[in-house]
Amino acid sequence: MKQHRSGLTAFRRDPVIIASALWVLTGCLLILTAAGDANRQVQLFWLFQPPLDLVLVYSSWRVYRISTMPARRFWAVLTLVAATFTIGDTSQVVLALRGHDQWSTVGGPIQSGCFAVGVGVLIVAMLAHPMPGRSRREMLAFWLDAATVLIGGAVVAWCFAVAPSEPGNVLSTLVSGAVILTSGFAAVKLVLSGNAPMHRFAALPMIGSAVVNTIGFFLAPAADGPMPAHVYAVRLLPSMLILIGPRLQEIVVRDSEATTSGTRRRKPYSLLPYGSIAVAFASVLVVLPDKPSTRLWGALTGLGLIFALVVCRQLAAFHDNTRLIERLDATLAELREHEVRLRRQAETDGLTGLANRTHFHDQVAPALPGRIGVLLIDLDGFKAVNDTLGHAAGDTLLIGVAEKLRSSVRPGDLAARLGGDEFAVLLRDCDTGEAVRTADRILAALEEPIPFEGTAVHANASIGVACAAPGDDVGGLLHRADTAMYAAKRDGKGCWSMLEHTVDGIYR
Repeated sequence: MKQHRSGLTAFRRDPVIIASALWVLTGCLLILTAAGDANRQVQLFWLFQPPLDLVLVYSSWRVYRISTMPARRFWAVLTLVAATFTIGDTSQVVLALRGHDQWSTVGGPIQSGCFAVGVGVLIVAMLAHPMPGRSRREMLAFWLDAATVLIGGAVVAWCFAVAPSEPGNVLSTLVSGAVILTSGFAAVKLVLSGNAPMHRFAALPMIGSAVVNTIGFFLAPAADGPMPAHVYAVRLLPSMLILIGPRLQEIVVRDSEATTSGTRRRKPYSLLPYGSIAVAFASVLVVLPDKPSTRLWGALTGLGLIFALVVCRQLAAFHDNTRLIERLDATLAELREHEVRLRRQAETDGLTGLANRTHFHDQVAPALPGRIGVLLIDLDGFKAVNDTLGHAAGDTLLIGVAEKLRSSVRPGDLAARLGGDEFAVLLRDCDTGEAVRTADRILAALEEPIPFEGTAVHANASIGVACAAPGDDVGGLLHRADTAMYAAKRDGKGCWSMLEHTVDGIYR
């Protein structure tokens, strides 16, 4: 809970979200100010879209960089989809600024094509996202539930949006229907999968964007023609809600050092299908003729009663099995937590909480070949601290150095304690310049003394830097970094205040 509060605090202070909110607020105010001028409102609506699309591209790409498979694949797809939306919306801005007597927010052929391609690719990505740990029967139940929700959304769209007797704007109907169906599918996927590629707090604003999008769709008057100003303003909001999801995901990942939503307890049943049936049934009642026959009312009443009885019967059956399932879930959750603790203990240094030597080597190996760098850090004078102040002071020094390493590296990098007073950092997606800058940040952080029982302990260090070259293996890369570190230590003046680093290639 404390972690969630800190994440929400960072969310409220995020400059990207604040700037996006002000941008959307400005757009809504301008649209409301232009009430009565539908052409101007359409121009404003499209003019404010591309910057929001670009923020979605940027935010999704940042999450992609710090994610692991299979979530990494989803965020890569979302980045490409957002870029496609940017192209389509930018082209539509040009058309809107040149247009006259416009009133509809439906885009032209390029924008609609980009939207359709993006939505299609996103659906494929969600379909392909794995759901581990599910039996065939559970998978069948999932797809039946999803199909029920989608059909319910199609019924609602048919009742309120499509008028068979009035062809109207076919493109508008198709695009709007696609939005509704895709939004429904995304909500079902995120709620039912139990393995969503994002944290549930990050998913909420994205699901909310689907709800607001649907509301904006149904707020439009039935007749073709200019819409009230508030409809244009409401239709601008989903673009902002969508980009909040990736920003919140990055904050959650950065705070929790996790890249997915984690293992979540799945409910033994879902009420979504029943809600979908109820909404569809209510939609049918709303569009009934003014004076339906008694026979029709009788049939509908009977269907409603049958539906209610079936729901009650199913809920009663669910209740009988819930306790047993909860016990099984609790046992499995305990086993999973125990497994996580054992894995963490096997991969983590017990004193500092950093990765240990084994885990560090396991992370370096699959990163080769690639644009990675390795820093080897050796504390100068650590033995003297132990001899003069005691082992408690030495432990405090090691823990303090670990904290300084965490604060000096990027979210995607890995800091480790290899043993004794030797530390290492794996730098992903970096060159020699970035590696040197990281070493400088570490050395600058180490200049600040670490308090211990009323005194201050200084953690001076020598750092060796090596960046991967073609043909490198783990041993060769670490050997070059080790050579550079000892060269830095050898060329020092032998006092704790001297902090030096060397770059691989200078010392041969």
